[in-house]
Amino acid sequence: MPETRSDAEAKRKVWEMIKDIDVTMMVTQDGEGRFRGRPMRAVNKEFDGVLWFFASAGSPVTGEAKDDGRVLLAFSDPSSQNYVSIYGMAEVVKDVAKQKALWSEPLRVWFPAGAEDPKIELIRVECQGAEYWDSPSSTLVHAYGYIKAVTTGEPPHPGENDKVDFTKKAG
Repeated sequence: MPETRSDAEAKRKVWEMIKDIDVTMMVTQDGEGRFRGRPMRAVNKEFDGVLWFFASAGSPVTGEAKDDGRVLLAFSDPSSQNYVSIYGMAEVVKDVAKQKALWSEPLRVWFPAGAEDPKIELIRVECQGAEYWDSPSSTLVHAYGYIKAVTTGEPPHPGENDKVDFTKKAG
């Protein structure tokens, strides 16, 4: 059972694990209670417990975030065996200054009018908690795990797995 941590180091580890993952699956609930997931890109340049996303105004994701702000973000980097799930509360924000601060040119693919496009709404996710799995990724480690499982009948240690509480101040 993973330990729940709220220290600054655990929160930094979450950021280190997700900052270079280009796409996360953002899961919301629609009006009928069904889960809906879609690929989204966090646009943070730094992390203080809040993640930011660009979205089209009036899109299903912004409507669902307005109706029920609970979201789950699933980050996955199979090449390094890093996996992070984050849950939190989303709010839809119209803030041109923040759009400009978070803007990067690749976003123009979805928002051709640029950072000041009136069709942009930001989704601000206040992280409440996370769980991560930081597993060894080398082929040699996987081979060792296989041999251990076959010879002992026990699975290898899967790597680090912790829960992180963002609602408590680090102490």
